[in-house]
Amino acid sequence: MSQLKGVGVALVTPFNEDLSVDFDSLTKLIDYNIDNGTNFLVVLGTTAEAATLSKEEKEKVIAHITKINNNRLPLVLGIGGNNTSEVVQQIKETDLSDFDAVLSVSPYYNKPNQEGLYQHYKALAETGEKIIIYNVPGRTGQNVEASTTLRLANEYPNLFMVKEAAPNILQYFDILRQKPENFSLMSGDDEYTLPVTLAGGDGVISVIGQAYPKEFSTMVKLALKREVDEAYKIHNSLVEITRLIFAEGNPCGVKTILAEKGIIKNYLRLPLVPASEGLQEKIRQEMQKLS
Repeated sequence: MSQLKGVGVALVTPFNEDLSVDFDSLTKLIDYNIDNGTNFLVVLGTTAEAATLSKEEKEKVIAHITKINNNRLPLVLGIGGNNTSEVVQQIKETDLSDFDAVLSVSPYYNKPNQEGLYQHYKALAETGEKIIIYNVPGRTGQNVEASTTLRLANEYPNLFMVKEAAPNILQYFDILRQKPENFSLMSGDDEYTLPVTLAGGDGVISVIGQAYPKEFSTMVKLALKREVDEAYKIHNSLVEITRLIFAEGNPCGVKTILAEKGIIKNYLRLPLVPASEGLQEKIRQEMQKLS
């Protein structure tokens, strides 16, 4: 699974004004990322507003991305939820032949304890599919502690990677110090990408990366080669825009950038709404500095 390394981007789902899926813009977004150095694509992750898509829409999005990608980049599919048996069933019933792995967010709202989280991912591992653990406690309400991730990594080889987005960077470092050799850690926090990669991580599953794929993929490539000073120049140039896109939640910020670049239209489905005009203006000003 070493090809899942570098910059993976969690693709947004573009919408038309009537909030139907905008497949033409989705094509532009895919080509823009492939042409500018992105290493793999994450389909129907949480950034894709997947919770607002019907089953039929999800199937069409998967089919479209698979067709447009045309085997140019590895693909990862998001399948997660807070009903373990339902997630297991969905993994079993989904045709994963075009995908290198499943990215599965930890159960949200239920707030299971560490044993519950362990049992959840154990059940997913027992499907036999390649599974990426996704820990994002700021969204789910419960942290998958380093000890739980390491326990799973040591017991189930097909739980081969974690997308780690804990707010405490020391948790990343604890996993990197103690993980088995064949287990990979990808940053799930764009701003932590560089220090985590330099500490032994394999890159990032990114939001901002789909808006600035050339810059972000170059930064990670430099980090993997330990060209630290050049990597930090890019990191420092992107810090402000990265913070701005998350100021009012995700993906309203990155959709603002992509709309300004003419790649998609700036529409979201409720309960999400576009970024406020004040935030959009700040983003536009920062984009001008980067141009």
